[in-house]
Amino acid sequence: MDLKSNEPFWLIKNGLIESYPSLKSNENCDVLIIGGGITGSLIAHQMISDGYKTILIDKREICNGSTSATTSMLQYEIDVPLYELIEKIGEKGAVASYKACSEAIDNLEKLTKLIKSDAGFKRKKSLYFASKKKDVKWLQEECKARKKAGFNVKWLEAEQIVEQFGFENTYGGILSKQGASIDAFKFAHELFEHNVKKGLKIFDKTEMKKVEYQKGFNVITVDSGFQIKAKKVIYCIGYESKNLLKENFVDLKSTFAIVSEIDDEKFKNISSTLVWNTDDPYIYMRTTDDGRLLIGGGDEDFYDAEKRDALLGKKEKEILKNLKKIKPDYHFYTDFVWAGTFGETKDGLPYIGEHKKFKNSYFVLGFGGNGITFSVTGMDMASQFMKNKKHLLSDYFQFGR
Repeated sequence: MDLKSNEPFWLIKNGLIESYPSLKSNENCDVLIIGGGITGSLIAHQMISDGYKTILIDKREICNGSTSATTSMLQYEIDVPLYELIEKIGEKGAVASYKACSEAIDNLEKLTKLIKSDAGFKRKKSLYFASKKKDVKWLQEECKARKKAGFNVKWLEAEQIVEQFGFENTYGGILSKQGASIDAFKFAHELFEHNVKKGLKIFDKTEMKKVEYQKGFNVITVDSGFQIKAKKVIYCIGYESKNLLKENFVDLKSTFAIVSEIDDEKFKNISSTLVWNTDDPYIYMRTTDDGRLLIGGGDEDFYDAEKRDALLGKKEKEILKNLKKIKPDYHFYTDFVWAGTFGETKDGLPYIGEHKKFKNSYFVLGFGGNGITFSVTGMDMASQFMKNKKHLLSDYFQFGR
């Protein structure tokens, strides 16, 4: 499965940061992590911090899957609005899920400081605006639900959005204080570098082919024929879990993104704000730390990489047409255009937990627009799993829910 296409901005911007060897001997460990993207880097950091002998493998170059194609918008807001999630799973679980994503942003900031990251973590507000008049009623209900749950939000009328952000043709929206952005591709590489110095072993271009379950450990055979004996396996394989798990637990979607040429002045009024709207599919925007505008949307069901890539030109025009609605006087000069794949679950929540068909194993699969923040929550959940403890969110994120 090809998770990205054309020229993802982060991959071109950063180039080849680090390369790791493939597996050339038999190994043993406490924890084997499968998947070397941002999720794998976070879980590896947690396992090393907890004192476990840890190995990580990835079938590609490290971070060259969906991590290179992410928009790296860090939001506590889940794709399913809070008031709707409360109706689906109850107030306790819904509010806890939103709060976990909010705390994840704070924890991610602490982590960037701990490792002295240079990946451009920046605190930002988040503007969620109504693109149609009929959306105002439920969006105001959402604003009330968030206020009741203790989130720092306020309602902006359409004229206030024009005044503060220069966006026309909106019908009001929610301005949240909590949000951030980062270069997730670079940050994942930094985390790997930090933890390799502490004993983490990484093997890329190493694909899992077979798992044998033994009492108290698993034996994993990779494509080169070598084996890794691991007490526990943690799968951080994101959307490729569809190839491993047969049940229909997530729908794969393609999303399309474009990045402008550098123009610091033009994007000043949204340089500290993440922007998205109530369209279905919604558009989303953020600036990059080198003064570009990143805007995406145009989501489609994912069928195969070839069909998705054929849509790039059409989707670029569609995204720019949507931008023109709110910035009619603005000309966007495209520098990069690409597509990425993401997963959409029935409740907007991730799948983090054990699976009955995989012994001595744990899954951390952060789906939707909150893949990174869900993965930060997954660090604590995986840590609890290793100690045979149950996390507050385990029932809400479990398989078969």
